[in-house]
Amino acid sequence: MSYLNMKDEELLTVVVELNILLADYHIYYQKLRSNHWNILGKNFFDLHVQFEELYTDARVKIDEIAERILTLRYHPMSKFSDYLRVSSIAEAAPIKSDMDMVTETINDHKLILKQMGKVIEVAEGVNDEGTIDLIGAYIRELEKASWMLDAWSKNTSDALKTRVAEVQ
Repeated sequence: MSYLNMKDEELLTVVVELNILLADYHIYYQKLRSNHWNILGKNFFDLHVQFEELYTDARVKIDEIAERILTLRYHPMSKFSDYLRVSSIAEAAPIKSDMDMVTETINDHKLILKQMGKVIEVAEGVNDEGTIDLIGAYIRELEKASWMLDAWSKNTSDALKTRVAEVQ
């Protein structure tokens, strides 16, 4: 008996993509912890706190993604060797500059957002509204975090693109 209005076998493609996202988040989480521990220099106070906020958020998402997989009646991936095998996010050297840490984090966000898009695509194919809702919220939050990190990396003299609409 299933409490879902979907067939278990139809959800397998969603579970596969969610497990890849789970792996991405585990590697991302550890890289953020490393950045938090290893940040040095004049931006220490800003970035030490920011990396902690990001890894705390990632830890919550790891649990929610795993629980979504369980809700879909499958076991989540749970071995680090499997995470390293399937994740699109690569491990990195722990010692680097503050700017490199931020740039690498933004690049990891791009990879995670790409995987979230895959999750949404397959979830739409089987009408898995719960997964679509969960991941849609994650996309918005990660895009905002990316914007903030990108803004931090700019010079105060930099400007955003502007376009004034012409009124006729």
